[in-house]
Amino acid sequence: MNTRPLSLSFRRGRVAAGLAAALATVVGAGVLVGCSVAEGAPGTAGSGQPARAADVLLPTAGMEFDYQIGEGYTPPEGVRAVSRDREDEPAPGLYNVCYVNAFQTQPGALSWWQDTHPGLLLRDDDGELIIDEGWDEVLLDTSTAARRTELAEIVGGWIDGCAESGFQAVEPDNLDSFERSQGKLTEEHNAAFAGTLAARAHSAGLAIGQKNTTDLLDRHDGIGFDFAVTEECAQFDECGAYADAYDDRVFAIEYEGEGDVDFDEACSAWGDRISLVLRDLDVLPAGEKGYVRRTC
Repeated sequence: MNTRPLSLSFRRGRVAAGLAAALATVVGAGVLVGCSVAEGAPGTAGSGQPARAADVLLPTAGMEFDYQIGEGYTPPEGVRAVSRDREDEPAPGLYNVCYVNAFQTQPGALSWWQDTHPGLLLRDDDGELIIDEGWDEVLLDTSTAARRTELAEIVGGWIDGCAESGFQAVEPDNLDSFERSQGKLTEEHNAAFAGTLAARAHSAGLAIGQKNTTDLLDRHDGIGFDFAVTEECAQFDECGAYADAYDDRVFAIEYEGEGDVDFDEACSAWGDRISLVLRDLDVLPAGEKGYVRRTC
């Protein structure tokens, strides 16, 4: 599934002191639980090296959540966790998840990739770029260890930036790009790259969330994922699978007008277990025309 908002050309992510202050605030508020990631623990799959021992903070199951990857804004009352783009600032005092487009190019960023890393763009047998047509994003090539290593230097730097900015976790998007790769990528390729990113996140002191694709749920421990961020799990009858895999540490987003799921029914089914929010497809900031946000 790839149901991210259309306004992602405006996706947005600052210092170690800010991270310490943010962690002190949220821990004091009692909204987090700690998790020790030891040598050789999950987070090693496909990376070739284990994550360094690091304490990461996991979200609490059921904490009220807001999805703000289109643009950050003042969180509504009661919200205890948000997801924002890596170029945005984290929300003070909350559990902050950093959005990183790890498996595809950002809208508007293709020329940078072509100028600096053309060999990391996935191509078909005719040498043409393979594009996720729904979002006008070119797929990144995770098919070899060498390319994954080179990609990890780039995406890993973004993950380090999330930690420096004061986020507590990261969600690498488009884990499911193999589904749109015309057979050029496999689950194994993306699982290997995800394992490398999990090790990098844990080394930076960040938890890491699995973004979509139940196809890799059975590998989540080996990859090193700590929680899940899902889009339209109610629509696709997947909420239970994520909830069971991650002990209810699931941030779930449904989109207004997408599919035939009744949000109230979704709340009745899952609102007492996972963090469920209804948003507009463009994930607009509060106050803009078309903004939608509901919780259970």
